[in-house]
Amino acid sequence: MPERWFLFVQLEIPWELGPADGRYLLRGGSDREPQHVVVLNTVDGRPRRVGGLLSGRPRRGRQVPAQPPPTAVTLTRATVIDPIPVSAEAQAQAWLKDLDPEHEMWRAAGVLNRMLLAHRIAAADPYVHEVSPAQALVVRAGWGIGEQVADGQWEHAQELLGSRPRRQRRTSVLRPQERLTWMLGGREEPLLCEELALRARRDLDQGRVEHAAVELQSAYAAAVRELSAEGRQDLALRIDELRELSRTIPEGIGPGEHPAPASGAAQAATEDPEEQAVRHALERLEAALRARTVGLKLST
Repeated sequence: MPERWFLFVQLEIPWELGPADGRYLLRGGSDREPQHVVVLNTVDGRPRRVGGLLSGRPRRGRQVPAQPPPTAVTLTRATVIDPIPVSAEAQAQAWLKDLDPEHEMWRAAGVLNRMLLAHRIAAADPYVHEVSPAQALVVRAGWGIGEQVADGQWEHAQELLGSRPRRQRRTSVLRPQERLTWMLGGREEPLLCEELALRARRDLDQGRVEHAAVELQSAYAAAVRELSAEGRQDLALRIDELRELSRTIPEGIGPGEHPAPASGAAQAATEDPEEQAVRHALERLEAALRARTVGLKLST
């Protein structure tokens, strides 16, 4: 029988994600057809228990050296596998040659985050959180036979993560380290609308449009109130725009999952009008918050 090759993207995350090691089948659609297989393998770098004690870690009360070595951390290898195999290795090679690295990284992260969202709710643990490709130590793509990829291994793979994904660059001009110093030093208080906008961005990027719309409604209400209270004349037009746009945020969007965040023209072609309205409103709020931050920098 000829070999069947399974295509995968693997992310190495430098912490324990939450779900137990194993193989998870994700289904979707009205027919609940298999969409992805996610394999989790943790590599535990923490000390092992020997005779009831932790080997390699000082016992309580013992003196710790002034410069202790770094503590080993748990690494999670999350392998996102296409459940439909290809019959020829040449097909797998063509897929790897032609793939868009950024798209595939975000697509795999989106699948993994769908699983982590389900685990967070099932475990009632609010501290389980999603991941982004920028947080991965390594992102790989490749192929292997069933037994290999089911164990997080492969026949052939190459690394995709050569630079930070573009989505992480949009805030670089705002110099977040400087803002952090201001907030920690009491010169600036973070706004409620900023946190709500970040949550809406995360959910929209993961295809959870219904969640994003609910959070965006709250973000807009807080933004109009908070920005107006600052009395910034340079933001007056933006605040008026937010008031108008707040009426365009759709309500009662039906639940749905979009497996791979798109970008640019491909994004516009696949979004429905409600999703486009949410995305536009969020982008305008983000623009207003960036203008606010730039104004704060110029005034100091």
